[in-house]
Amino acid sequence: MLASTPNHEPVPEPTAVLAKAVTRAADQLAISQQLLGKILGLSPATVSRLYSGNYQLDPRRKEWDLALLLVRAYRSLDSIVGDSASARAWLQSDNLALNARPIELLSDTEGLVSVVHYLDASRAVG
Repeated sequence: MLASTPNHEPVPEPTAVLAKAVTRAADQLAISQQLLGKILGLSPATVSRLYSGNYQLDPRRKEWDLALLLVRAYRSLDSIVGDSASARAWLQSDNLALNARPIELLSDTEGLVSVVHYLDASRAVG
């Protein structure tokens, strides 16, 4: 859905922008719809509607914050490794600092936050 600015230029709704960003991030990272549902706390049917554009994330619910974190993780990882194939490989690799494969941590809020903090610290150093 689009809103209008005073000079009548269409501006995408934040809910539509985040929905598209989180599904694109999941696609680029080869995160399945099933895993995305676990990450966001959404049912498989709701994730399917999210992908088709028939569901918008609710800014008042936890799903919104989790989607923002996943997009932030994707953007950080992309800025560090530079391409989706390397990002996917990183997610699947054992990480001694995280004591797990990052992909295994994403479905838990605490794990997702840990991955984001790790990536933020890596960006600050690199």
